[in-house]
Amino acid sequence: MTTAVVPGSPLPSQGDGNVYYILTDDFAYGSKLFPSGSMCFLKERLYLRSIACGTTSTRCMRVTMLDDHSIATVEAEILQPVNEEEAVFLLAINNLNERLNCFLDRCSLEVAVKATVGQQVIVDLSQHLFTGTIRYIGKISKSPLSSPLCPSYFGVELQGDGEGKGHSDGTYNGSEYFKCKQNCGLFLPLNKIQFIPALGSDPVREEPKPDVDEVVPVKAGDTIGFYLDDIFRQGIAMDVYKEGPQWFVKVCPEEEGPTDVFRDIPMDSVVKEGLLSPVFEPDMAPGSQRQLKRERSGSGEELESEKQSLDVNSMVQITLGKGNPVSGIIRWLGYLPSIEPKMAGVELDEEKGVTDGEWLGTRYFHCPPKRGLFVKLQSCQPDIRFQCVSSGLLDPRTCSRMDSPKVLANFPPLRNGTAVRVLQGRMRGIQGHCNSCYMDAALFSLFSCTSVLDSMLFKPSLPPDGHVQKILRDEIVNPLRRNGFVHANSVMQLRQQLTEKGQCSSFATSEKDPEEFLNLIMHHILGIEPLLKLQSGGQKEQECYCYQIFIDKQEGLVVPNVQQLVEHSFLSSNLKLVEIPSCFIIQMPRFGKEYKMFSKIIPSLELDITDLLLDSPRECFVCGDVATEECSECFKDKMFAVTGMKQYCKSCCRQAHSHYQRKAHRPTKLHVPEEFQSRSHMDSPRIPRERMELFAVLCIETSHYVSFVKYGPEKENWLFFDSMADRHGDENGFNIPIVTLCPEVAKYLQLPVAALAMEQPRDMEGVAKRLFCDAYMYMYQSKKMALYK
Repeated sequence: MTTAVVPGSPLPSQGDGNVYYILTDDFAYGSKLFPSGSMCFLKERLYLRSIACGTTSTRCMRVTMLDDHSIATVEAEILQPVNEEEAVFLLAINNLNERLNCFLDRCSLEVAVKATVGQQVIVDLSQHLFTGTIRYIGKISKSPLSSPLCPSYFGVELQGDGEGKGHSDGTYNGSEYFKCKQNCGLFLPLNKIQFIPALGSDPVREEPKPDVDEVVPVKAGDTIGFYLDDIFRQGIAMDVYKEGPQWFVKVCPEEEGPTDVFRDIPMDSVVKEGLLSPVFEPDMAPGSQRQLKRERSGSGEELESEKQSLDVNSMVQITLGKGNPVSGIIRWLGYLPSIEPKMAGVELDEEKGVTDGEWLGTRYFHCPPKRGLFVKLQSCQPDIRFQCVSSGLLDPRTCSRMDSPKVLANFPPLRNGTAVRVLQGRMRGIQGHCNSCYMDAALFSLFSCTSVLDSMLFKPSLPPDGHVQKILRDEIVNPLRRNGFVHANSVMQLRQQLTEKGQCSSFATSEKDPEEFLNLIMHHILGIEPLLKLQSGGQKEQECYCYQIFIDKQEGLVVPNVQQLVEHSFLSSNLKLVEIPSCFIIQMPRFGKEYKMFSKIIPSLELDITDLLLDSPRECFVCGDVATEECSECFKDKMFAVTGMKQYCKSCCRQAHSHYQRKAHRPTKLHVPEEFQSRSHMDSPRIPRERMELFAVLCIETSHYVSFVKYGPEKENWLFFDSMADRHGDENGFNIPIVTLCPEVAKYLQLPVAALAMEQPRDMEGVAKRLFCDAYMYMYQSKKMALYK
């Protein structure tokens, strides 16, 4: 193994520094277990010397762990190099799982390395997002003598609603790193902040605060006068900002007709309303001005009627400049102080606004920073994507203008605060239409917050199937990750293609099951490698994409967890996994849309598959030595633990089966890999566990699919997605997809099984009932295997 495993990692040059690594999987060494996400290093000179002498092992490397400075010999295949610039930011993240996520997703690291003091950020504090400005980047304590690295943090000054929610004034442990108001400062690792501009959005201009001695004569909301093309005009100041030494005003002119065309005017070229000379004031009443505009429009009555039809939650388009339209949702309608026209507060789909719902210190609605805009209602046009609903319910065959914009750039999955900021809200996620919920929920689960199946998007495809892949990648996944919204028309195009490719002619209209869709697109169309390889009793390998749990009704399983169900199912079918899957999709024991075997199922946040692997070393569950025999009858014995296969070393097997109740058991021999046959548990490391991480759950109550997605490492980090949560209009309307946070799930995950069994579904908080009572399909991932598949 060389230090150039990952493209972009620096090669050792002088041999005077260190080479840093992160563990992509748990690793046991002696009595210690180093979890995935742990970091370590070795001296370049030692590594280069060992190469020159030919003594370096290709399988293992002797490294020093950064967390406790212990020395261990670690398998090279689970070590990924990290350059020093990135390592200092990763080291500041205490949660090892989150640290590994930041390394694997990459984008947060790349942005962190390029971050500068004065840059605006969004801070994630207990699921609430606040704006702030970076005031310091670097270490906040001395590095221990035994450690070559000291973690780097971001010193952030909270602003707006976040003021007073910090913990310092820029001082930490008696040392001052920056200055700010009391309780407005925080020192945070990179996983707790999101940078502005966000990945994929247009750069957001930083708005410096005016100097103390600098007086800005105009502020947002003022009515001003200015010259444009030698003609004096009036308008409303929408924003005031500074570029270099010069101040500018973003102006919405009053005479631009029904669509706002914002103008950026130098501050010294505008004059505030109170200073306007009477000779420049309009020579007609406001009502006359509106009448003139109506006449200029050529269809004034229709225009006024159209504006009157717009209401709160209407989807609209606004032109910020020539050829620069943006879309959004009206969140507020009314009149602002000193402004005569009726105004609309709009939450934009992109960060092209100037507010978070505040106007001159008063809050009118809530939205993420830089997503809000106040404009004249007259300037709002109905969203062209929905103008044809009267001629057909979002039918692509009759609505050619409704095509969603393609996003050709590739975007990583959304995690943590970014996932909340981009995905949460109304008209978020994937819009449902015409029985599409099975596909909407599956696609949202597989691609919103994980990259485990991104091979579906990039695997080389033959020309006939390349069109399906382009729709999936450019019109569904990338728009979802960039904008947080996918139009129903994009999914309809995919459904029509599946109808043409598949044996069923009703994919575009009828309700299907998620596994039917997944098998068709993965196997028959894109031809990706099967996710699961199974073997039963020495027979020929079986390959599949989803695994259906089949078990007999178990009296001891009243409220089972997923771990128990998988183990019972594998045991009853005498199945083993031939290899570790990168993605493990599991269907629950329910048949049809009504019958389900268990009233509640507990999600296992981690699925331990160590003992389900074929010909893999396993531990005696009693003493921890290498297991040589397995007993399926002991698995059902109530004397033992409720989870975990029951395998033994020779001595423990003999002792366990000396009991009269177990003398009739017939243990089966296990295959022990050659390198483990002579191992003694007294002086050898424990066999590492293979665990998979839950990332999504599909649920169905009657005939409608919804999904839960895990967007971060904490138990509270859950999103709930419903592609048809609400509706606009009647039979000629359209569905409104909604994504909500559901931290209440964590409360029930922590309950004892007996207490959870007694919970009445109707009394469970929020949407938790749907996760525990309506689970249909669980999705697990192995990030380690995803690196190689």
